[in-house]
Amino acid sequence: MFQENLKKLRKKKGYSQQELAIRLNVVRQTISKWEKGLSVPDADTLIKMAEVFEVPVNELLGAKLEVKDEEKHNAIAEQLARINEQLAIKNNRWRKIWKIIGIVLLVTFIFWVIIVILGFVGFGAIKHESGEITELETMENFYIEEMV
Repeated sequence: MFQENLKKLRKKKGYSQQELAIRLNVVRQTISKWEKGLSVPDADTLIKMAEVFEVPVNELLGAKLEVKDEEKHNAIAEQLARINEQLAIKNNRWRKIWKIIGIVLLVTFIFWVIIVILGFVGFGAIKHESGEITELETMENFYIEEMV
């Protein structure tokens, strides 16, 4: 809800993300994260943003509240807390998913390394048991014959 209101108000005022970022003393990427719903501004920035857009904070947050100043701040704080909690849950879920994917990839890599090592060891043992002369043994014999 906040992200949609932010984008709508920014475009209504004709600001680019960069222009809004300069007015709020943040980087453009921060504005982008807010509009994508990946994070939310702190209370001070939210108040400054409402001043830039010339709207009340509750309208920026998407609430249609008609309350006294103290109650308004409490309602805003509660709404920000809920938004932050939802973002934290979403981010934790993605962190867990990527952690599981990383572990699966690491285990798969280790498995294939072990298979390759066992393959080389097994191939070398079979070659020796068959009685064939390996390249290393051929080179040793060549050097011994040269010295004699």
